[in-house]
Amino acid sequence: MNLLLADPFSLSQEYPENLTHILSYGQAVCLRFNRKGDYLASGLGDGTVVVFDFDTYGISRVLRGHTMPITSLSWSRDGRYLLSASRDWKCILWDLKDGSRRVSVCFESAIWGAELHPLNQNIFVVALYEDTPTLVEIGDDGIVKRQPLKNPAHDGQMATLVVAVEKSGQFVFTGTSKGWINIFELKTCLVVKSERVTTANIKHITFSPSGRQFCVNASDRTIRLFNTPDLAYVDPTDWNVEVVHKFQDVVNRLQWNMVTFSANGDYVMAATYRVQHDIYIWETTVGSLVKIIEAPREEIIDAQWHPTRTLLAAAGLDKGNIYIWATVTPQRWSALAPDFVEVDENVEYEEREDEFDIEPDELANKRRLNQEDEDDVDIVTIERVRGEFGEESFIIPIVLDEDEDEDVLESSDSE
Repeated sequence: MNLLLADPFSLSQEYPENLTHILSYGQAVCLRFNRKGDYLASGLGDGTVVVFDFDTYGISRVLRGHTMPITSLSWSRDGRYLLSASRDWKCILWDLKDGSRRVSVCFESAIWGAELHPLNQNIFVVALYEDTPTLVEIGDDGIVKRQPLKNPAHDGQMATLVVAVEKSGQFVFTGTSKGWINIFELKTCLVVKSERVTTANIKHITFSPSGRQFCVNASDRTIRLFNTPDLAYVDPTDWNVEVVHKFQDVVNRLQWNMVTFSANGDYVMAATYRVQHDIYIWETTVGSLVKIIEAPREEIIDAQWHPTRTLLAAAGLDKGNIYIWATVTPQRWSALAPDFVEVDENVEYEEREDEFDIEPDELANKRRLNQEDEDDVDIVTIERVRGEFGEESFIIPIVLDEDEDEDVLESSDSE
């Protein structure tokens, strides 16, 4: 129904332009949408994890279990479980059905980040400080930690800074402090491919929604775009890793805080580091810059593109607010009412003789009770709308908490 009210020309726009909302709850340092896009998880600087309902911008869950800032968040495929990693050397897998901790895993060194397996919420990979990446499996007999073997071809010591699991879940991509990309096979935990793409630190590895491309953000002020072969049918050792595009600001030589893909994978978004408070958007076909979004006078530390809508959320470094940019679509009511006519000025309305007659209270109450008996209102069933995934998605149950009365939504008049 809402799609009928939108202008079809505005729906064709593929990147947002207007700042529409500001969410405020603590000091947000990292963000992550679930696969469906109806919930947004926010990791705070005090170790708290907040889950926002993105339909109402209200708070669905407040999860407290960490004592240090959150470094990464990762959702399970069905949206029921959320993995959080923190600087307190601990990862927690949350069950959002009741907000409980399904499992808590401690490590012997600091955690750069962690990511859940895209198909199995009982498996996740962790990048550790000055240690090899660790594969964690949650079973009936307990927790099993497996460390991949180091690649003997590398000279000297290097740290693994980032881990990312590709879409099929068979391989894990890791980025090191010397610019190497190592590909581990998840089943054997062995290195099947190692390629040096830069001489600088690799800060981020992000896969497109389709899994056919991935971006590497390095500290040499360059974002590199690569094509990903179908690793289920292609031997990784035969894969020739070549750069498709390089995204950078050649004039200002800016560093990038984060990098992510759009919902359809046609655009790459990155936020600048310190110097300018902007978000750059490039297209992936020819590599050209299409849009620069000006942030509200503070550095953007993390940002995420909505999985299904032309919308992005970004966390500010100074205030910790979450800024929402979206496409404002003018409504066209003529799609639902063909006789609807927009007027420039008020028109004098001629009322009928009995249109505003006072009705006795007894008749009004009787008619209202009859209508309530005839219509059964279902407030439990959630109907699937067009464009949603075919499989069922977990809905977080509503828990009424009288203590959580903080106003988290502020309207923004910015255009």
